Amino acid sequence: KEEHRQRKNCAAIDKDRASPSNDNFLITVRFSDSFPLLFTVWFAVTKEVDFMPKRRANGEGNIRKRKDGRREGRYTAGYDEKTGKRITKSVLGKTQAEVKEKLAKAVAEAESVDVRRADEYTLGTWLQTWYELYAKPHLRFSTAEYYRRGIELHITPRIGDIPLKKLTGRDLQWLYKDLQEHGRLREAQKGKQPGLSDSTIRGIHTMLHNALARAVKERLILRNPANDCIPPKILKHEMKILPPEQIKSYLTAANQRGVLPMFYLELISGLRKGELVALQWTDLDIENKTISVSKQAGRNNAGEPDITRPKTENSIRKISIPQDAVDLLVAEHQKHPSNPWMFPSPKTGEMYHPDSVVNIHKKILKDAGLEHLRFHDLRHTFATLALQNGVDVKTVSCILGHFDAGFTLRTYTHVTRQMQESAAEKMGNFMAQVM
Repeated sequence: KEEHRQRKNCAAIDKDRASPSNDNFLITVRFSDSFPLLFTVWFAVTKEVDFMPKRRANGEGNIRKRKDGRREGRYTAGYDEKTGKRITKSVLGKTQAEVKEKLAKAVAEAESVDVRRADEYTLGTWLQTWYELYAKPHLRFSTAEYYRRGIELHITPRIGDIPLKKLTGRDLQWLYKDLQEHGRLREAQKGKQPGLSDSTIRGIHTMLHNALARAVKERLILRNPANDCIPPKILKHEMKILPPEQIKSYLTAANQRGVLPMFYLELISGLRKGELVALQWTDLDIENKTISVSKQAGRNNAGEPDITRPKTENSIRKISIPQDAVDLLVAEHQKHPSNPWMFPSPKTGEMYHPDSVVNIHKKILKDAGLEHLRFHDLRHTFATLALQNGVDVKTVSCILGHFDAGFTLRTYTHVTRQMQESAAEKMGNFMAQVM
């Protein structure tokens, strides 16, 4: 009878093992013939027959059910640098699957983001850190000031208190919208246009993008929220130039004011105003008829006028000039042979301030009875006339100190389009003759 019972239990064991849905089985053990009591023991086995508990990997979370019925997943986000204590965070969900998915995402982010340091920053404090540490030491004074004003006057008062790790693209999009509608600070300007220009807002967007990209590199945030934004487009305005028929009147007025060499050189070279006033006599190569452009007028970190390197490496260049320009420059130097500057100020004997040259340009226009034209438009005048007179785009780009010829093409599309139309007409005439 006892043997029959044991055989029956063994059959039950085989049946449980054969069934894929059961992981438990019974074993009946008889301790001795003299002790008739039998013990039935439950054994729990896994399908892999692994009896050792699995240890969670570092940072892996665990899930528990809360009293309110929701599931909570906890994970290690890092360790405090001072105390060495574990930094524990949690995610919540209605179901086990939902929490498991959230937990996997949170653990992955914890591995990518330095949670301890990320909690230290708001957008405002990070921008200030980025500006002082990464931006200001490597920017020209004017650009650094532009960034500083953008941070202090426009960004920090509006969204500077948002924790850096919680900043979203939508936060930035609302910022741009508000600046477009109410960005002006001066009362006199608010009446004409209450919002900032699209170019100014796009500049702020570029600055934010750079600052947040640095935060990603330092593992303060997982991704750059500025990538999700749509900054305003900059509308292209029709380019203005000094018409060829007005150039003689303009140069006559410049001669009457005693500044003909300076403005003649500007019209045949397209120099930037900072480059023009920074020229020295030693920059002229009389024999080879070239001008070396290797510096520009700017401001140092204290905001004082100073000589700096040009904006880009491409701006360091040699420009060929016609003999007439060389003769004018030699005659100008003979008026002040001991002065190192090409165009010294008659008041101070020192370098002209760039803004002073702009003011002289305005007076020349007024004397000649010409319409308003920015000084920078003289640069456009040179480029446009050079292209129209057959100078190739690559050469014009080098003279202007552009980064590449592609930028020159995009800037002077209207001219190259006219050149294409002219070329098409010439080819049409040629084909008509041979057919």
